[in-house]
Order: sequence, then structure tokens, then C-alpha cells
Amino acid sequence: MNLLALETATEHCSVALLRVTPAGERELVARRLHAPRQQTELILPMIDEVLAEAGLALTGLDALAYSRGPGAFTGVRIAAAVTQGLALGADLPVLPVSSLQALAQGAHRAHGASAVLASFDARMQEIYAGAYRLDDDGLMQPLAAEVAARPDALPEAFRAAWAAATAGLAGTVGAGSGWSSYAATLAAALPVSLMAAELPPDAEDVAALALPCLRAGQAIAPELALPVYLRDDVWKKLPGR
Repeated sequence: MNLLALETATEHCSVALLRVTPAGERELVARRLHAPRQQTELILPMIDEVLAEAGLALTGLDALAYSRGPGAFTGVRIAAAVTQGLALGADLPVLPVSSLQALAQGAHRAHGASAVLASFDARMQEIYAGAYRLDDDGLMQPLAAEVAARPDALPEAFRAAWAAATAGLAGTVGAGSGWSSYAATLAAALPVSLMAAELPPDAEDVAALALPCLRAGQAIAPELALPVYLRDDVWKKLPGR
């Protein structure tokens, strides 16, 4: 099984090819760059490099996975558009994965996190936030619906879900740029044992989360590969609008 994953929701750009052998062994080929405003130029060459290293053509894949947002408006669109274009051309199904959930999975991989409060700085004094806890298969699963809100005005249901799931739990991590911008405010409402503000979402973790969905037959048609912004009016707030 061959699964190609893309992630461009922040200032980072990553591509990962996850190969699973018939014996269940996993092989990963990946490229990662910190590339503010350069994802459009870099993503296709990175895909070509990963496929070439793996000795595969696009038609040799079983599916494409992409980080569907939330995140930077342009970055989220890039991953969705590239995935849709490639999948239509190669007649491949696609798997959307939350950018925040991928960040939480990365916090588990990097820090052994048991639960993660993932957050991106959404600008305009707001954050995107998602709360996740590790399941028995080693995958981060959502505790509540993702939100876009002021860091000092997160929904009560969101804060309550985090408190209930993490009471007495070790290995809680606050990850992502929201913690860099609003650490004190977030820590007061959503206490964690470790902050990993510098951690970006990564295509490796997009692939890890997408794989069981692919096996379960949950892939979707390419034309349904859409971005998720959480803020429907974000385009109105862009410079020049």
C-alpha cells in the first residue's frame, strides 16, 4: 500500500510517502522545509523527489492524503488544490486530515504526548484550537470540535472536554504557534505539562492518521478534496479586501 501525504497549512511545507509492505512493515520517504510563502513553488518538486526516491509513479499510489486545515488561508488552499489536481489526473481517491490533528500526532511522535491541545495563531487576535487524546492504536483522536476563537474566550464545552479527559493525566502537551503567541492565556484555561510552540504539522503524521481511514474504505472522490478554514469570512479580512 502506497500513500502520499501533503502538508502546507503553516509556514512549513512537507511531503511524505508511506509504504506498507504485505508483511506490515512501514517505510517512509519524506521531505520537509521551513518555507514561508514558498509552498506553491516547492510542493510539486518535493513530490517528484519523494516519488523518484521511492521508485514510484503517481499512478503507483493507492491514495493521496492532505492536511485540510485549519491554518494559513493560502497554505490550506495549496494542499487541497494540489491534491485535487493530482488525484483527478491519476484517478486516485483522497483522504482529508485535520491540520490540528496532524500537529497533535506530531507532538506524540516528538514528545510522547498522551493528550495535546493543538493551536495555531489565526491572526486578528484569534486562534484555531483542537483537543486530542491518544487512543489504543497510538493515534490522536478529537475530544471536541475544533474551534476558531479568541484565546481568552474558548467555548466552555471545549474547555470542559479538555479538563475531563486530562484530569490526572501525565504527558499533556500544548503544541503550535497559538502557544507561542498566547502561552499565558492558554495555559490558564487549558493547563499542560509541556509547551511545544515551535512544532509544526507534518506530512508524516498526516499519512499516519490517513492510513487507517484508507484501510476502512473512507477515502473520498478528488472533487471533494476541499479546504477547511473554520472562519467562513476569512477572505473578507485579507489585505486589500
